[in-house]
Amino acid sequence: MGNRFLPVCRQDMEERGWDQVDFVYVIGDAYVDHPSFGHAIISRLLESKGYRVGIISQPDWRDPESVAVYGEPRLAFLVTSGNMDSMVNHYSVSKKRRRTDAYTPGGIMGKRPDHACVVYGNLIRQTYKKTPVILGGIEASLRRLAHYDYWSDRLKRSVLLDSGADIISYGMGERSILEIAEALEAGIPVEELTYVDGTAVKVRSLDRIYDAEILPSFEALKEDKKEYAKSFYTQY
Repeated sequence: MGNRFLPVCRQDMEERGWDQVDFVYVIGDAYVDHPSFGHAIISRLLESKGYRVGIISQPDWRDPESVAVYGEPRLAFLVTSGNMDSMVNHYSVSKKRRRTDAYTPGGIMGKRPDHACVVYGNLIRQTYKKTPVILGGIEASLRRLAHYDYWSDRLKRSVLLDSGADIISYGMGERSILEIAEALEAGIPVEELTYVDGTAVKVRSLDRIYDAEILPSFEALKEDKKEYAKSFYTQY
């Protein structure tokens, strides 16, 4: 691991003599290589283990090409809305639009979309249908299961479903991201990574999930507030 910044464009990647990166890290913040930013910790940790990481900071969410600058990563896309939930970043508690974005150069507002994790995930899926997509950061962590969305005043599904992602590394993700990386390196399909602590994974069947505690369905939560309370209590 050197003192250089990680690649932020294809030219940076090619100057290092790389023809492909292992992970493309899509972030909603400006790229700041400092440990107060989650993306800096995770990307440098992966780099320290020999993985090649390319950064895409604040891509144009209206253009699929903005997340394709490195081509397809060898292992996965990493996605985070940034150090702050994108809706908190954009709106006050009274739902008024904020004027500045503290995590964007010059404080310019509008460099990331509302519900950035969902938007970025779907943007990636427009081009890369089967490449693993891993969500992380505070927005994905707090929305990993069915949750009440203050901004729309309604219950929403997990961002894992709405974003098209495969897995969420929630909370402090240093250990889980390395375990995920090692598994992908070993050729284990992402849908089989149900054993990694601190993750939420999308699976088609519970047949291979042992000692599972089943939460109420999304439909049940919408119909009964008490069921939602029970589910929330079980989670935490």
